[in-house]
Amino acid sequence: MKQRSAWLVLAALVAGLVLGALAANLADGWREPAVEVAGTIGGLWLDALKMTVVPLVVALLVTGIVAGADHARAGGTARRAILWFVGLLTGSAILGALVTPLLLGLFPLPEAAAAALRVGLASVDASATEAPVPGAGALIRSFVPDNVVAAASEGRILALVVFALLFGFAIASLPEAKRRLLGSFFDAIGDALLVIIGWVLWVAPLGVFALGFVVGAGAGAAALGAVAHYIVIVSAVGLVAIAIGYFVALGVARWSPRDFVRAMLPPQAVAVSTQSSLASLPAMLVSAEALGVPERVRDIVLPMAVALFRATGPAMNMAVAVYIAHWLGIEPSVSQITAATAVAAVMSYGAVSLPGQISFITSIAPICLALGVPIAPLALLVAVETIPDIIRTLGNVTLDVAVTGAVARGENEDVEVLDGSAAPAGPGL
Repeated sequence: MKQRSAWLVLAALVAGLVLGALAANLADGWREPAVEVAGTIGGLWLDALKMTVVPLVVALLVTGIVAGADHARAGGTARRAILWFVGLLTGSAILGALVTPLLLGLFPLPEAAAAALRVGLASVDASATEAPVPGAGALIRSFVPDNVVAAASEGRILALVVFALLFGFAIASLPEAKRRLLGSFFDAIGDALLVIIGWVLWVAPLGVFALGFVVGAGAGAAALGAVAHYIVIVSAVGLVAIAIGYFVALGVARWSPRDFVRAMLPPQAVAVSTQSSLASLPAMLVSAEALGVPERVRDIVLPMAVALFRATGPAMNMAVAVYIAHWLGIEPSVSQITAATAVAAVMSYGAVSLPGQISFITSIAPICLALGVPIAPLALLVAVETIPDIIRTLGNVTLDVAVTGAVARGENEDVEVLDGSAAPAGPGL
């Protein structure tokens, strides 16, 4: 059902862009009313998506921090795994911030197509071609909100992220009864908001078709080429992130290339066919066993990885936000890029277990706001997430197993230091 829905939304986008491009040739007596109706429908759907972003960011970050703290209390293996998760998620965000501009410099979107697309997007959101660029001092001051409610109403996402992190860590430090009470409260809020988003996404084909029609009417056939260029660039960033997984597996876990490639074929096949890390978990457990990972490690780290760790997310989410800035001709400042990179890493802690279409909006919208670009284009890009989502899941599964091997290798080395000898746990371990 998930795959059918994704393809239906994609078909709606293509149909909207094509019909919108054809409508550009109609007389004004027909074209303008059609664009106005489509703009109203698409705008309503876009606003319905926007209204859940701010409260969901807070709820997901709080529950993510509390869950991570609970896992860390479980023992040394869990703590070691979380350190790996945090390190790689941060590195993934930095990777997206560095590689995406490099790829866009080597393979830029033709200026004519970008200009046409800006015209089309401006019809959807009047702020789509302009964004404020705060100075470094103002950006640093914005880290700490003087009024959380005002920050929420003004969409100051960086201040909300900082508050949610501090609040989450404060809850994690409370006695168990209070910690579980507040954790359950925010978990319930998040679940309720996800139900609303599910309702909004149920009518996604209509909303995406309407937005696609408006953009197609303004941008013409250039919109299709821009979407294809976007898919290639974002997927390429994901492939670079996957390469990091092989580096961890071969360089840190010290598996042979032949053993790792052969062991990963079954879980990677499941990942491509289902686009679900959770569905790939049984195959990942078998692969980790074949690679010699001790049962005590794989049975702790792999389920944690599925719940808390989606390594390709920060890189590809950052790529989406940077690409939107490229589309709209916006050049973020260094301070904005730094802030967006931090948000990309932090937001990955709470959004990892969500379905693809939901996590696409909730994870990337805060990055866009921190980068100073509008989030309206996300309502269109969610329709073409099918191909990038395959790359995302493929990379997540690869890195889940690679990090499990790295944790096992670290424990083996600790044993060697303590008793002076340790037998290998299996191939490469």
